[in-house]
Amino acid sequence: MVDATTSVGRLREHVRQFVHAREWERFHTPRDLAMAISIEASELLELFLWGGLEAPPEMSSERRTTVGDELADVMIYGLSLANVLDIDLSEAIVSKLKKDEAKYPADRFRGRAR
Repeated sequence: MVDATTSVGRLREHVRQFVHAREWERFHTPRDLAMAISIEASELLELFLWGGLEAPPEMSSERRTTVGDELADVMIYGLSLANVLDIDLSEAIVSKLKKDEAKYPADRFRGRAR
């Protein structure tokens, strides 16, 4: 069962099973998956184009669902790419956060966008 507490590894497996059941592995090349991530990220970005800066409390439930669907598409393709390249995303995220913590120490970058 998949729920809000499901691990990244279980999500990867769920995506792998979804892809396998449809025999889509041959289409899931790293290049095509990277392009799919970019396309889906653009679709997510398009939802905010010309719309101003909606704060989450002001976002309608329908719009929140649409944003969630597009964000899920980005993540599904990201998980698919991790499957193809056999990348442990949990490990990659923790490693990247450690690099970012060193690059952007909280005491020097707190409250700053740059």
